[in-house]
Amino acid sequence: MTTTAFKEPVRQAPSGVAARAPRRPGRLRRLSLPYLLLLPALLFELLVHLVPMVIGVVMSFKELTQFYIRDWGTAPWSGLGNYQVSVDFDAPVGEALLHSFLVTVGFTLLSVGLCWLIGTAAAVFMQDAFRGRGLLRALFLVPYALPVYTAVITWVFMFQHDNGLVNHVLHDQLHLTDKPSFWLIGDNSFYALLTVSVWKGWPFAFLIVTAGLQNIPKELYEAAALDGAGTWQRIRRITLPSLRPVNQVLVLVLFLWTFNDFNTPYVLFGKSAPEAADLVSVHIYQSSFVTWNFGTGSAMSVLLLLFLLVVTGGYLLLTSRGRRAADV
Repeated sequence: MTTTAFKEPVRQAPSGVAARAPRRPGRLRRLSLPYLLLLPALLFELLVHLVPMVIGVVMSFKELTQFYIRDWGTAPWSGLGNYQVSVDFDAPVGEALLHSFLVTVGFTLLSVGLCWLIGTAAAVFMQDAFRGRGLLRALFLVPYALPVYTAVITWVFMFQHDNGLVNHVLHDQLHLTDKPSFWLIGDNSFYALLTVSVWKGWPFAFLIVTAGLQNIPKELYEAAALDGAGTWQRIRRITLPSLRPVNQVLVLVLFLWTFNDFNTPYVLFGKSAPEAADLVSVHIYQSSFVTWNFGTGSAMSVLLLLFLLVVTGGYLLLTSRGRRAADV
């Protein structure tokens, strides 16, 4: 016996009317959930960084001194006057800012270069397994793990003129100097600041380069060794080209950290840094909180921000072009 199933005729939508997809009430909730979870962090970032930044830009256009600190909104409007004073390099304020800027550029280039060189050399040396490598890696990361104030204050005691460890080793034991040196004043303050900056900065480069080395296949080194390539040739032909993307980010981060570093010189020298180690971060602090000229200090901060934005944008543009040329 044959049964015939009767199917309900399919109703077609009238022409000109698009078929509507069924609504899913939970889909909108799933799409908005990540943004809702990020909202507290974005609000906190807005309060901590963006709002003070906007206030600082507004303050740079005002004659804000200690007389208006109670109600800074009533300070007279100066327009670009603070910026003109800051970039007038023939006047004392602009000349001092230019000197501080040049000192900071030289210090940053030396510090970043030495941090990258020492960190890369240590990472390449620790690439092969040997007994005690884990302990040595942990010791290498100690300067980076220590709090900044603890590390720098320790160096302050080591740089003391009469009973510091540095003079004890260089003068009393190795006899490399005729007399104990003053490391926290005078021209030697630049080298003291550079030493502390490199000491606490190179472990970060070591950590990043070590992570980048893990992505290089060992087969490349083995094939190069079979072809007769030496250690330096393997580093130059395999290691450094493979680490190029990592180094591009590493150098930029080290540059921004070092150029903006305030904690190290402030803890090392106090409120008034020596002329040879007058970094721009401490110089802006002195212009704002020592001389109580917050308008000029804010203008200097905005100029520093613009400089870092230009350098970062140019660096990213050059590195992106280099990556595209390498890919072609």
